[in-house]
Amino acid sequence: MVKKKAKLTKRVSEKVFTDNETWTVQYGELKRGKGRPGGAQHLFNVLGEKLPFTALQDVKKHVLKQFPKPQGVYVAHDSMGCPRYIGRGNVFARLESRWKAKPLELCYFSFYLVSEKKHEREIETLLIRAAGFLLEFNEKKKRVGISHGNINDYEAGTFFYERQRKKGKRV
Repeated sequence: MVKKKAKLTKRVSEKVFTDNETWTVQYGELKRGKGRPGGAQHLFNVLGEKLPFTALQDVKKHVLKQFPKPQGVYVAHDSMGCPRYIGRGNVFARLESRWKAKPLELCYFSFYLVSEKKHEREIETLLIRAAGFLLEFNEKKKRVGISHGNINDYEAGTFFYERQRKKGKRV
């Protein structure tokens, strides 16, 4: 018989934003249930999923209290929740610039502050590959030779499987 593990519980500690109409943004922590091992290392220090851009300044102020340099990966979403822009670096500065550039198109944002900077590029690459055709790339991301499945976009020391097309006459 397989014993089920207890679920995570959400512990909300405070409201960070409310627009008194539609949205409220809360801050809290996920607590592990009984019987769950606690030794797992976290990939993210803190994250936010599909928050309204109107909450950006309040969320930024709240995050900066704990993380003075909020580095990580971010996603800007349109009104349907589809990702339109994915990037990495100073999360809130980049999100602010994207929203200023496309205020009518972008409605939501997600961010992931990564516990180890070395994982930022790989997480960004994975998200871009998953949402590729939906995204608007800035000119720095568009370059000749970038293609789906290019393993050189990942970190050194990563083991990989790669497909190769046979050279010569195709059958």
